Amino acid sequence: MNHKQYTRVYAPVDLDAIVFNMESMRQNIDQKTGMIGVIKTDAYGHGSVPVAEAIEHYVDGYAVATADEAMLLRRNGIRKMILILGVTHPSRYQELIEEEIRPAIFTMEQAKPLSEMAVRLHKTAKVHLALDTGMRRIGMEADEAGADLAAAIGRLPGIELEGLFTHFSRADEKEKTSAKKQLERYLHFTDLLKERGIEIPMKHCSNSAGIIDLPQANLNYVRAGITIYGMYPSDDVQKDLVPLRPALGLKSFVTYVKEIGPGEEISYGGTYVTERTMRVATVPVGYGDGYPRSLSNCGYVLICGKRAPILGRICMDQFMVDVTDIPGVCVDTPVTLIGTDGQETITMEKLAELCGGFHYEMVCDIGKRVPRVYYRNGRVVGTMDCFAE
Repeated sequence: MNHKQYTRVYAPVDLDAIVFNMESMRQNIDQKTGMIGVIKTDAYGHGSVPVAEAIEHYVDGYAVATADEAMLLRRNGIRKMILILGVTHPSRYQELIEEEIRPAIFTMEQAKPLSEMAVRLHKTAKVHLALDTGMRRIGMEADEAGADLAAAIGRLPGIELEGLFTHFSRADEKEKTSAKKQLERYLHFTDLLKERGIEIPMKHCSNSAGIIDLPQANLNYVRAGITIYGMYPSDDVQKDLVPLRPALGLKSFVTYVKEIGPGEEISYGGTYVTERTMRVATVPVGYGDGYPRSLSNCGYVLICGKRAPILGRICMDQFMVDVTDIPGVCVDTPVTLIGTDGQETITMEKLAELCGGFHYEMVCDIGKRVPRVYYRNGRVVGTMDCFAE
């Protein structure tokens, strides 16, 4: 297909890598266990609609954080089940019911107006109960009172209890005691519900770390998140059980090369001073694109298959790198900020390690002015560009 030629920066997204990651996770869970694809925050910066389409064959539904994220999927033809993991304001209930989007519910104050709206529309609102087993973020208590509340919500007209979920707070750690306690609380709560005559069809606890390390927590559904995109929750999970391929890269091009003598300051604050004559290249990317300023003086990029250290502070839209020992660098020479060039690779996890960041946060921070270019079998199949005409 024809597509715009990007000359400043772009983020290639390998849809084949995403499919590989889904296959890899699928092989590590029971064949009867369904999958929910977590594509909140624009699919962790990868683009929620293209990712939803790429993983459709592997999932029974999707999970997002907000009503707006859910509605975006519906407007783009995504018809499978969508669950909102966060709290939804009652002002959005009508469109959620009409579009068959599932809200997370855990208080009667949330449930009553939802019930009233469903009755008014002559429809059924399917909900997933959020259960607090230890995260202490949202959810009803995993005790007798919580079970009574769940039963009362289930008796409301127009409400169908489709799912029950909780979230592990420490499943990505090597020590699984905390996650196992949360699972015990969850399973005990399901027993309390059974005592009240309630059987909920969709039970899901496991996040990406659970999919890898906690088969006993996978129940009949799991929620795949960061692993869809080829990143592990942490270095403490058993990576060999679920091989992954990073899906997103970040590419740019040199805009200027100059020679600078010794004793010269580079960039804001003069935090880097040359000790010799150097060749310095400018890269037209900065923290305005979501490239972390904390990589100043400690990160590097790849040029011609070699590492080019970052010199001085990263600016909003540009930064400088040392190409003294890399021959042939000139204007328009490709630059790899995330990805592979020759024998060298920079991963999102490596960037996080270099600057003391968090790879989940960093991948989500790559900004809207960075176009995403989607590849299948090495060929461009689509783009997402907020500046496109």
